[in-house]
Amino acid sequence: MQLNRYIDAVLRRRWLIVALAVVIMIIMVAGVRFISATNDHRSLFGENNPYLVAFDALEKTYAESSTVFIAIAPKGGSVFTKEALGAIEELTEAAWKTPHSSRVDSLTNYNHSRAEGDDLIVEPLVDDASALTDADLARIKKIALNASDIAGRLVSHDGRVGGVAIRFVMPEDSDASMIEITDYVNALADKARARNPNMAYYLTGDVFLSRALAKATEYDVQNLVPIMFLIVVVATAVLLRSVVATLAVVTTFIFTVNTTMGFAGWIGTIFSPANAVVPIIVITVAVAHTIHIATTTLFGMMEGQDKKAAIAESLRHNAWPVFLSSATTAIGFLSLNTSESRPFRGVGNL
Repeated sequence: MQLNRYIDAVLRRRWLIVALAVVIMIIMVAGVRFISATNDHRSLFGENNPYLVAFDALEKTYAESSTVFIAIAPKGGSVFTKEALGAIEELTEAAWKTPHSSRVDSLTNYNHSRAEGDDLIVEPLVDDASALTDADLARIKKIALNASDIAGRLVSHDGRVGGVAIRFVMPEDSDASMIEITDYVNALADKARARNPNMAYYLTGDVFLSRALAKATEYDVQNLVPIMFLIVVVATAVLLRSVVATLAVVTTFIFTVNTTMGFAGWIGTIFSPANAVVPIIVITVAVAHTIHIATTTLFGMMEGQDKKAAIAESLRHNAWPVFLSSATTAIGFLSLNTSESRPFRGVGNL
């Protein structure tokens, strides 16, 4: 049979095939240096996605901006106190020094307009919070909670939480700028917490969301992949009870993961939180296929076959099931190319 001749040829030239596999892996691994990563939300969409195109057109017409929002919740329950407004005022002034900031909005620098006779007076809603009287605080509260452009945006409708909104114009290297901004704002919030222990500070906004996604991806790569590697090695050793078979399975998925990630670099794959799971998927698929061949080989040797005969019989026994499994798995992953999202297409191709 054709299959038998193929298996015999593979076994006769096994060291040549192993050497060729090593060479291919080394060539592929050289592409790892071309791998890049991003946390830009645009990477999740196709270039011609109508919503992304409309969003880009909107930003081009007006201004491209990212935001950070610092929520301040006094433990006393109201932001309309001298202490709370003073903390917001102080934080607002410091926020202007945030890298790449273009605008800072808060209760204390909100420009309130009022008519006085024939004159229109525009002035900050809060000017020197430390000098405010009870009447001033009552007036500020009334104005703030009834102003549609700040109620629900810079102060909660119940007056228990205030906020400082910082807008940024990001440079081309947005990932590096994102780290710079979040580090600065975190330090700013830590100083504010130390000065105002009766205030709770919470940080949010799309800049912090992107940084959180980046940290989650970094954590997964640094922790989940090694943990999965260890679990696979231990489980394989316990189930197979053979050092040689375990090493064969481990070597196979190491070769597969390295080759896949190198290939990803050569084709210019940009990794994001959506496709950072590729190594885990590759390990799973590689082990699932290899374990069948290793198990059948061990059973053959237990029945008295020599190693070469057991391997040949295992390859004959598993060739069709592994082929079907590989083909259907490939079809399933390649179907991700129909996705609008580029990272998911990358998962399918890798």
